[in-house]
Amino acid sequence: MLENKKTILSSKTKTVEICRDNPTVLIGERINPTGRKVVLAALQEGNFEMVRQDAIKQVEAGATVLDVNAGVPGADEVALLSQVMQEVMSVVDAPLCIDTANPQALEAALKLYEGKALINSVNGEEKSLETVLPLAKEYGGAVIGLCMDDDGIPATPELRLKAAEKIIERAAAKGIPVEDIIIDPLAMTMSADHTAGLTTLKTIELIVAEFGVNITMGASNISFGLPDRKYVNAAYMAMAIHAGMTCPITNPLVVEIRTAALAADLALGRDEYGMGWIKDFRKRGKNK
Repeated sequence: MLENKKTILSSKTKTVEICRDNPTVLIGERINPTGRKVVLAALQEGNFEMVRQDAIKQVEAGATVLDVNAGVPGADEVALLSQVMQEVMSVVDAPLCIDTANPQALEAALKLYEGKALINSVNGEEKSLETVLPLAKEYGGAVIGLCMDDDGIPATPELRLKAAEKIIERAAAKGIPVEDIIIDPLAMTMSADHTAGLTTLKTIELIVAEFGVNITMGASNISFGLPDRKYVNAAYMAMAIHAGMTCPITNPLVVEIRTAALAADLALGRDEYGMGWIKDFRKRGKNK
């Protein structure tokens, strides 16, 4: 395995280092109207109180980076995403992950952001590479690379590795260092394909061995369609961290998810004297 790469993100006042030698960084997923009707309704009404509260609660629960998505159907995403980001930045100092497929919205958000953002995302499709990578270079952001290309989502770990390699090579050609590429091996639902989880774990191992880059994923995707999802997600979280995942996009408010990440860090020797585990245990006790 290559040397573990270190990805640095920052807000105006806070810096976060993502590295396989450090504890897992949780990227809070909740500021996203997709699948959350109450958030969607609030944003449609121009009410940002839920966004502010989601930001505060996720940071309090242990998220050190926040994903921000403003994909409201029919809305002006260029203006709305910038507004949502400003609302989040007004209440927390966590670095932000800008989550949009709209290049105009992405550029507007990068222009206003004070710090080094994470861009979610680029993939191996030519249109995506030629649109997103120049913005990442111009504004100095790190970027999530999805393991897919013009042929769709590869079926095997080896083909996903090739998709990751394409993104890393094209980023390098644009002057973006490899440590600023965080690869998403794509967690697909196991209710549709019982081998999907294993495919993703093997993909992580291959990418880490080949490039040493940081790894993220939409960690809850794996359990769509299954009952008792939080237990599936928690078990898979720990397994993915062992395989090499460093910064999952997940819900830190789910105790089982957060504690699975903490326990994995402890078991892998990344939590000195168990202080992270003990601190969270005390917090959980106070909240009972």
